[in-house]
Amino acid sequence: MEDYVRYRPGYPAGLIRALRSKAGLAQTSVVADVGSGTGIFTRLLLDEGARVFAVEPNDTMRGAAEAELRSRANFVSVKGTAEATGLEDHSVSLVTCAQAFHWFDPAGTRREFRRILAAGGWCALIWNTAIAGGSDFSIGYERIKEQFGTDFRRVRRESVGAAGRLDAFFGAGGWGKECFGNSQTMDFEGLRGRLLSSSYAPKEGHPRHGPMMGALQELFERCRREGVVRMDYTTELFLGRMA
Repeated sequence: MEDYVRYRPGYPAGLIRALRSKAGLAQTSVVADVGSGTGIFTRLLLDEGARVFAVEPNDTMRGAAEAELRSRANFVSVKGTAEATGLEDHSVSLVTCAQAFHWFDPAGTRREFRRILAAGGWCALIWNTAIAGGSDFSIGYERIKEQFGTDFRRVRRESVGAAGRLDAFFGAGGWGKECFGNSQTMDFEGLRGRLLSSSYAPKEGHPRHGPMMGALQELFERCRREGVVRMDYTTELFLGRMA
């Protein structure tokens, strides 16, 4: 959990600007951040002044968010799932899912989001997707994930899915997509933590863990510049109303 809290990537300012301009994110907003995890995206919503219900089923992740954010007056921690948030009918103006929707049941989630969203409310599905090509480092890192990851192919395949899946979720033609550049600069400790924060990375004690760490060290030594490497992402925003 410490790796997740410390080393997961953040989100670019352009994403928040898009939520302001297109979805009306403001101090008056009431937001359900569903699958909120350790609160990485929740924090950005709180910084906008919105009242945020951080909905997370995992006790450890939810506890990490509470430890950092409980002093914020507009933060409400909720033990719930995407399919059963526990929130009141038509109580929020925006639902956000940052790096989480691929874990949800789409049909059950659609029913629940339509229930909790007020009329005219918006839903934002957000992913940081590592760029798999364009540099020796990104190509090598992708190979490590594919070679050693325990369920990387499943997570990658299900992260967004085909446009038809989004049409089924939002309603045909009821969503739009925007992309934003994003990056992390990391020393080896940061790179190690970033990899181990991923659900598909085998942890210490797994037979693939040692070989994976060896491959990661070799990649870092080969690609580092002034002691760091840069991981580039495309931050994808799928935004729409629930028809």
